[in-house]
Amino acid sequence: MKTLIVTGGTGGLGPTVVERLSGDYQCILLSRHASEHTLQADLGDEVSVRNALGQAVERFGAPYGLVHMAGGYGGGHVSETSLETWQDMIGLNLTSSFIAVRETLARMRRDAPGRIVAISSEATLGKLAGAAAYTISKTGLNTLIELTAAELRGTQITANALLPTTLDTDASRKAMPNAKRVPLDQVADAIAFLLSDRGANISGALIPMR
Repeated sequence: MKTLIVTGGTGGLGPTVVERLSGDYQCILLSRHASEHTLQADLGDEVSVRNALGQAVERFGAPYGLVHMAGGYGGGHVSETSLETWQDMIGLNLTSSFIAVRETLARMRRDAPGRIVAISSEATLGKLAGAAAYTISKTGLNTLIELTAAELRGTQITANALLPTTLDTDASRKAMPNAKRVPLDQVADAIAFLLSDRGANISGALIPMR
């Protein structure tokens, strides 16, 4: 069974995705707390992630790919965004993505198929006011995926990002009861497709989900 490194597997979207993928893949979750299928890692610390992935390779061999769902949200216009919020958003949404992609790629086989799928945000397309640090950090994630795909041209490894609007979680229903939401199972299905052989010719795509 192919091994996937999964971040954000315990968040609002994570359990639905892990359940959808676990029949076809060995999902190894990186989280702050270790368990049977979870390796302890601080996603903002490259040494921590490197050590966790080293353990994963020792136990399960080279990973087939990465499903990166970790991230966070912080609102605010540019004029009112604190440096703390800015740094939090860059750390949660961009730095963690860079570390996860770089460290997973370093352990993937370059002579075999592989997949990187990240969860970004539809907010990066509209650039609406009110979530400056979040939108900028997720836009950086988009660029990271595009550049990674460009660097992987000529290999069988693809890199893509899904850009959903508000996810249909309990938290979003309470916070934004009238917002349009994307069902979690649809996002999980899209991830499964990009991971599959049918998604082999898609790379560098930023795919909106509304």
